[in-house]
Amino acid sequence: MTEPQEHLARPSVDGGTAVLVLAGSSGALETDRCRVLAAHGATALTIRWFGGVGQQPGTFEVPVETFTAALDRLAADADRVAVLGSSFGAEAALLTASLDARVDAVVALAPSSVVWAGVDEQGRQTSHWTWGGRPVSFAPFDDSWSADTDPPSYRRLYEQSLRRHAEEAAAAAIPVERIAGDVVLVAGEDDQVWPAADFARAIAARRTSHGRETVVVTHPDAGHRVVLPGEVPVERGRAMARGGSPEADAALGSLAWPHLLRSLRLRE
Repeated sequence: MTEPQEHLARPSVDGGTAVLVLAGSSGALETDRCRVLAAHGATALTIRWFGGVGQQPGTFEVPVETFTAALDRLAADADRVAVLGSSFGAEAALLTASLDARVDAVVALAPSSVVWAGVDEQGRQTSHWTWGGRPVSFAPFDDSWSADTDPPSYRRLYEQSLRRHAEEAAAAAIPVERIAGDVVLVAGEDDQVWPAADFARAIAARRTSHGRETVVVTHPDAGHRVVLPGEVPVERGRAMARGGSPEADAALGSLAWPHLLRSLRLRE
Protein backbone atom coordinates (compact mmCIF):
# COMPACT_ATOMS: atom_id res chain seq x y z
CA MET A 1 0.00 0.00 0.00
CA THR A 2 1.37 3.41 -1.03
CA GLU A 3 1.96 5.76 1.87
CA PRO A 4 0.23 9.17 1.70
CA GLN A 5 2.33 11.91 0.14
CA GLU A 6 0.68 14.84 1.92
CA HIS A 7 -1.91 15.91 4.45
CA LEU A 8 -3.98 19.10 4.41
CA ALA A 9 -5.74 20.44 7.50
CA ARG A 10 -8.30 23.20 7.08
CA PRO A 11 -9.54 25.48 9.87
CA SER A 12 -13.19 25.83 10.84
CA VAL A 13 -12.71 29.59 10.55
CA ASP A 14 -10.06 30.57 8.00
CA GLY A 15 -7.68 33.24 9.23
CA GLY A 16 -6.13 33.84 5.80
CA THR A 17 -2.75 32.23 6.53
CA ALA A 18 -1.57 29.06 4.82
CA VAL A 19 1.42 27.22 6.27
CA LEU A 20 3.67 24.65 4.63
CA VAL A 21 4.83 22.32 7.43
CA LEU A 22 8.06 20.36 6.91
CA ALA A 23 9.44 17.51 8.97
CA GLY A 24 13.12 16.78 9.37
CA SER A 25 15.10 13.66 8.56
CA SER A 26 12.29 11.35 9.68
CA GLY A 27 10.49 12.18 6.44
CA ALA A 28 7.19 11.93 8.30
CA LEU A 29 4.04 13.86 7.57
CA GLU A 30 3.47 16.39 10.37
CA THR A 31 -0.25 15.67 10.63
CA ASP A 32 -0.55 16.47 14.33
CA ARG A 33 1.25 19.80 13.94
CA CYS A 34 -1.09 20.65 11.07
CA ARG A 35 -4.06 19.81 13.30
CA VAL A 36 -2.82 22.22 15.97
CA LEU A 37 -2.22 25.03 13.47
CA ALA A 38 -5.64 24.52 11.86
CA ALA A 39 -7.28 24.80 15.28
CA HIS A 40 -5.87 28.34 15.44
CA GLY A 41 -7.03 29.40 11.97
CA ALA A 42 -4.34 28.26 9.54
CA THR A 43 -4.65 26.13 6.45
CA ALA A 44 -1.76 23.74 7.04
CA LEU A 45 -0.19 21.44 4.46
CA THR A 46 2.50 18.90 5.22
CA ILE A 47 4.23 17.05 2.38
CA ARG A 48 6.61 14.16 2.01
CA TRP A 49 9.72 15.78 0.55
CA PHE A 50 11.90 12.72 0.04
CA GLY A 51 11.39 8.97 -0.17
CA GLY A 52 8.06 9.28 -1.94
CA VAL A 53 6.91 8.51 -5.45
CA GLY A 54 9.19 10.25 -7.95
CA GLN A 55 11.28 11.81 -5.18
CA GLN A 56 14.88 11.52 -4.05
CA PRO A 57 15.36 8.37 -1.93
CA GLY A 58 17.15 10.29 0.81
CA THR A 59 17.97 13.77 2.06
CA PHE A 60 20.31 14.71 -0.78
CA GLU A 61 19.82 16.88 -3.86
CA VAL A 62 16.16 17.51 -3.04
CA PRO A 63 14.80 20.23 -5.36
CA VAL A 64 13.77 23.40 -3.54
CA GLU A 65 11.07 23.52 -6.21
CA THR A 66 9.38 20.74 -4.20
CA PHE A 67 8.55 23.42 -1.64
CA THR A 68 7.85 26.31 -3.99
CA ALA A 69 5.37 24.11 -5.88
CA ALA A 70 3.54 23.45 -2.60
CA LEU A 71 3.51 27.20 -1.95
CA ASP A 72 1.98 27.72 -5.41
CA ARG A 73 -1.00 25.68 -4.29
CA LEU A 74 -1.32 27.37 -0.92
CA ALA A 75 -0.92 30.90 -2.26
CA ALA A 76 -3.86 30.47 -4.61
CA ASP A 77 -6.36 30.67 -1.73
CA ALA A 78 -4.49 32.49 1.04
CA ASP A 79 -3.75 36.06 2.03
CA ARG A 80 -0.37 35.06 3.49
CA VAL A 81 1.89 32.04 3.11
CA ALA A 82 4.43 30.78 5.62
CA VAL A 83 6.79 27.86 6.09
CA LEU A 84 7.30 26.05 9.39
CA GLY A 85 10.03 23.43 9.50
CA SER A 86 12.03 21.48 12.02
CA SER A 87 15.68 20.36 11.75
CA PHE A 88 16.41 19.58 8.07
CA GLY A 89 12.92 20.96 7.44
CA ALA A 90 13.94 24.21 9.15
CA GLU A 91 16.98 24.38 6.88
CA ALA A 92 14.64 23.91 3.92
CA ALA A 93 12.20 26.52 5.23
CA LEU A 94 14.88 29.20 5.58
CA LEU A 95 16.42 28.42 2.20
CA THR A 96 13.03 28.39 0.46
CA ALA A 97 12.05 31.73 2.00
CA SER A 98 15.37 33.23 0.88
CA LEU A 99 14.55 32.20 -2.71
CA ASP A 100 10.78 32.80 -2.83
CA ALA A 101 9.65 36.32 -2.00
CA ARG A 102 6.06 35.21 -1.45
CA VAL A 103 6.91 33.76 1.96
CA ASP A 104 5.54 36.13 4.60
CA ALA A 105 6.89 34.26 7.65
CA VAL A 106 9.27 31.47 8.58
CA VAL A 107 9.21 29.50 11.81
CA ALA A 108 12.38 27.40 12.10
CA LEU A 109 12.53 24.84 14.92
CA ALA A 110 16.06 23.57 15.65
CA PRO A 111 17.40 25.47 12.60
CA SER A 112 20.69 25.48 10.74
CA SER A 113 22.42 28.62 9.54
CA VAL A 114 24.07 26.79 6.62
CA VAL A 115 23.14 24.26 3.95
CA TRP A 116 24.59 20.88 4.90
CA ALA A 117 25.85 17.91 2.97
CA GLY A 118 23.61 15.00 2.21
CA VAL A 119 25.07 11.58 1.55
CA ASP A 120 23.82 9.73 -1.51
CA GLU A 121 23.43 5.99 -2.01
CA GLN A 122 27.06 5.64 -3.08
CA GLY A 123 28.34 7.44 0.03
CA ARG A 124 29.16 10.62 -1.89
CA GLN A 125 28.72 13.95 -0.11
CA THR A 126 26.57 16.38 -2.05
CA SER A 127 24.14 19.14 -1.20
CA HIS A 128 20.89 18.61 0.65
CA TRP A 129 19.19 20.76 -1.99
CA THR A 130 19.17 21.77 -5.63
CA TRP A 131 17.80 24.95 -7.16
CA GLY A 132 17.22 25.25 -10.87
CA GLY A 133 18.69 21.77 -11.26
CA ARG A 134 22.03 22.69 -9.66
CA PRO A 135 23.22 21.66 -6.18
CA VAL A 136 23.19 24.50 -3.66
CA SER A 137 26.57 25.26 -2.04
CA PHE A 138 26.96 23.12 1.07
CA ALA A 139 29.12 22.56 4.13
CA PRO A 140 30.76 19.12 3.93
CA PHE A 141 31.21 16.74 6.83
CA ASP A 142 34.56 16.05 8.46
CA ASP A 143 35.26 12.43 7.47
CA SER A 144 37.60 11.97 10.42
CA TRP A 145 34.76 12.23 12.95
CA SER A 146 33.42 9.12 14.67
CA ALA A 147 30.67 8.71 17.23
CA ASP A 148 31.74 8.14 20.82
CA THR A 149 28.31 7.66 22.39
CA ASP A 150 25.48 5.16 21.96
CA PRO A 151 23.07 6.31 20.70
CA PRO A 152 25.31 8.73 18.79
CA SER A 153 25.30 12.47 19.40
CA TYR A 154 26.04 14.24 16.13
CA ARG A 155 26.53 17.71 17.61
CA ARG A 156 30.33 17.39 17.64
CA LEU A 157 30.27 16.25 14.00
CA TYR A 158 28.60 19.49 12.94
CA GLU A 159 30.81 21.65 15.16
CA GLN A 160 33.97 19.89 13.97
CA SER A 161 32.89 20.10 10.33
CA LEU A 162 32.32 23.86 10.62
CA ARG A 163 35.84 24.32 11.94
CA ARG A 164 37.53 22.03 9.44
CA HIS A 165 35.61 23.32 6.42
CA ALA A 166 35.23 26.96 7.44
CA GLU A 167 35.57 28.33 3.91
CA GLU A 168 32.96 25.97 2.45
CA ALA A 169 30.65 26.62 5.42
CA ALA A 170 30.88 30.37 4.86
CA ALA A 171 29.92 29.89 1.21
CA ALA A 172 27.04 27.63 2.29
CA ALA A 173 25.49 30.17 4.68
CA ILE A 174 21.78 30.53 3.96
CA PRO A 175 21.18 34.10 2.70
CA VAL A 176 18.59 34.80 5.38
CA GLU A 177 18.97 38.55 4.89
CA ARG A 178 16.84 38.11 1.77
CA ILE A 179 13.83 37.05 3.84
CA ALA A 180 11.66 40.16 4.15
CA GLY A 181 8.97 38.54 6.28
CA ASP A 182 8.93 37.50 9.92
CA VAL A 183 11.54 34.97 11.07
CA VAL A 184 11.11 33.07 14.33
CA LEU A 185 13.92 30.74 15.42
CA VAL A 186 13.38 28.20 18.20
CA ALA A 187 16.24 26.15 19.64
CA GLY A 188 17.28 24.14 22.67
CA GLU A 189 20.70 24.81 24.16
CA ASP A 190 21.01 21.07 24.97
CA ASP A 191 20.40 20.01 21.35
CA GLN A 192 22.65 16.99 20.78
CA VAL A 193 21.88 16.59 17.06
CA TRP A 194 23.46 19.87 16.03
CA PRO A 195 24.15 23.21 17.77
CA ALA A 196 20.79 24.71 16.86
CA ALA A 197 20.96 27.55 19.40
CA ASP A 198 24.34 28.64 18.02
CA PHE A 199 22.93 28.40 14.51
CA ALA A 200 19.93 30.52 15.54
CA ARG A 201 22.18 33.22 16.94
CA ALA A 202 24.28 33.18 13.74
CA ILE A 203 21.14 33.59 11.62
CA ALA A 204 19.93 36.48 13.77
CA ALA A 205 23.34 38.17 13.63
CA ARG A 206 23.45 37.91 9.83
CA ARG A 207 19.97 39.39 9.55
CA THR A 208 20.77 42.15 12.05
CA SER A 209 23.79 43.16 9.99
CA HIS A 210 21.38 43.75 7.10
CA GLY A 211 18.78 45.62 9.15
CA ARG A 212 16.40 42.67 9.53
CA GLU A 213 14.69 41.81 12.80
CA THR A 214 14.54 38.23 14.06
CA VAL A 215 12.90 36.54 17.03
CA VAL A 216 15.11 33.95 18.76
CA VAL A 217 13.62 31.73 21.46
CA THR A 218 15.85 29.33 23.41
CA HIS A 219 15.67 27.18 26.52
CA PRO A 220 18.77 26.04 28.44
CA ASP A 221 17.55 22.47 29.01
CA ALA A 222 15.64 21.75 25.79
CA GLY A 223 16.96 19.47 23.07
CA HIS A 224 16.41 18.96 19.36
CA ARG A 225 12.69 18.27 19.49
CA VAL A 226 10.34 21.19 20.08
CA VAL A 227 6.86 20.31 21.34
CA LEU A 228 4.27 23.01 20.69
CA PRO A 229 1.20 23.45 22.93
CA GLY A 230 -1.49 20.93 21.98
CA GLU A 231 0.89 18.56 20.19
CA VAL A 232 1.27 14.91 21.09
CA PRO A 233 5.00 14.16 21.62
CA VAL A 234 6.30 11.52 19.22
CA GLU A 235 9.32 9.24 19.00
CA ARG A 236 10.44 8.65 15.44
CA GLY A 237 13.43 8.84 13.13
CA ARG A 238 16.79 7.15 13.43
CA ALA A 239 18.30 6.31 16.81
CA MET A 240 20.39 9.24 18.03
CA ALA A 241 20.88 11.40 21.09
CA ARG A 242 18.64 14.46 20.85
CA GLY A 243 19.19 16.05 24.25
CA GLY A 244 16.60 17.80 26.36
CA SER A 245 13.71 16.21 28.21
CA PRO A 246 9.97 15.99 27.56
CA GLU A 247 9.38 18.74 30.10
CA ALA A 248 12.06 21.10 28.75
CA ASP A 249 11.12 20.46 25.10
CA ALA A 250 7.49 21.34 25.91
CA ALA A 251 8.59 24.39 27.89
CA LEU A 252 10.53 25.65 24.86
CA GLY A 253 7.45 25.13 22.69
CA SER A 254 5.34 27.13 25.16
CA LEU A 255 7.88 29.98 25.16
CA ALA A 256 7.84 30.06 21.37
CA TRP A 257 4.08 29.73 20.97
CA PRO A 258 3.03 33.41 21.29
CA HIS A 259 5.74 34.45 18.82
CA LEU A 260 4.60 31.74 16.41
CA LEU A 261 0.96 32.85 16.64
CA ARG A 262 1.96 36.48 16.10
CA SER A 263 4.19 35.81 13.10
CA LEU A 264 1.63 33.54 11.43
CA ARG A 265 -1.24 35.93 12.29
CA LEU A 266 -3.17 33.14 14.01
CA ARG A 267 -5.75 33.47 16.77
CA GLU A 268 -4.99 32.32 20.30
